[in-house]
Amino acid sequence: MKMLAKMALSPLQHIFSVSMAPSEPLHLRVITHNIRYATSSPSTGERPWPEREPLILSQLSHELRYTDVFVSLDNTSSTAGAFSSCCTALICLQEALHSQLVDILADLNEIPKEERDGNPSAGPNGAHIGGGRADCKRKGEFSPILYPIKTFTVIDSETVWLSPTPDRPSKGWDAGSIRILTVAVLEHRRTGRRFLAANTHLDNAGTESRFESIQIILATLRRVREKWSVRGGDLAVVLAGDFNSFPEQEAYVAIKEDGWLRDLHDEIETEKRYGDSITFTGFEPEKEDDQGRIDFIWLGSGGSDGNKEPWKLVGYAVLPNLFENGIYLSDHRAVVGDVVLNT
Repeated sequence: MKMLAKMALSPLQHIFSVSMAPSEPLHLRVITHNIRYATSSPSTGERPWPEREPLILSQLSHELRYTDVFVSLDNTSSTAGAFSSCCTALICLQEALHSQLVDILADLNEIPKEERDGNPSAGPNGAHIGGGRADCKRKGEFSPILYPIKTFTVIDSETVWLSPTPDRPSKGWDAGSIRILTVAVLEHRRTGRRFLAANTHLDNAGTESRFESIQIILATLRRVREKWSVRGGDLAVVLAGDFNSFPEQEAYVAIKEDGWLRDLHDEIETEKRYGDSITFTGFEPEKEDDQGRIDFIWLGSGGSDGNKEPWKLVGYAVLPNLFENGIYLSDHRAVVGDVVLNT
């Protein structure tokens, strides 16, 4: 597979943002959101990115307020910083164009607009993993993983194309677009705990493409897990994304039948869920037939046989994407999962 360049550690990455003893569990919040690419021709009910951007950023800020992600811990006057030692977080985005990634990371890193240079910022608080699907650089939609650089070290990362030629930019089977999987092995700097994080966006047009993409995703996760597992196959896995598949359709069924990964929504107790079930709403509420749950957070045990379970399930939420102002943040609702890594 084509490997992305390893990220060089900056001095800031050696500053621990969380005081956590190695014996303590790792509390992790996973946010996955298809933010809708910044189109120049908005569809019915859709508003341009400059109008949606501040709403998405506001929601992200709210969801990250009590985590160590993208907050200035040195700024004791910051309400967010004062309460940010409870857990850490990862943000998995879909359909993010390069310009949108620049906007989001600049805001989360508190970089004023006049100081932005057109590149996604890599600090002082957070950075991203993954490139555009067309060239693994700037072109095309990203499926990036945003992470706090003071909390995690990126041990390894790669981009896999969901096609018969997964090592290079390519479109597979009946897909309407090029599709990718972003994979990273992350190590928690304080505790030394490692896990595998992955983010994807399956094709909306091709049923064969979605099914075959799942085979590539599962094979990739198993390969990377085996490569980086420290004690014989015990690297825990979290996979998030927009699968463009309802639970009764091919992609979802393929993962379920494989038996390794678990859908957080289904596994967690009903009383620990918050919000709606539907994650894809579109921009036209009257088109109910197109709506449904297609955005998921999957959890994998250390062993592919499912016998070792490192995750404790804490909470699950689907966030609103429409408020009184009548502007949809996106045609998808964000999904949030709270879990604890115990091993």
